[in-house]
Amino acid sequence: MASYADVLQYLSSLDYPAEKDDVVREAEREGAPPDVLKALRALPPAVDYANGNEVARSAAIDAAPEVGPAQRAAQARDKKHNRVSQHLRGI
Repeated sequence: MASYADVLQYLSSLDYPAEKDDVVREAEREGAPPDVLKALRALPPAVDYANGNEVARSAAIDAAPEVGPAQRAAQARDKKHNRVSQHLRGI
């Protein structure tokens, strides 16, 4: 799966604002690998992207590829959920 940095690497010379077709065309021109192109082709159509960060956030990418599935699950279990309803139960 493509990472955030991978997407940005192949869009460094793109002029913004840019549409999906411009983004994909630029990545192809820069020689992006298939996983990056797949993520960019999945972008929503008819959106003008102001910069590479907007493109990367909209693309179907792994924001933290160094974090494995087991670590993600552990982080989700350890997360404290301070919800209002739980807070108010003690009142």
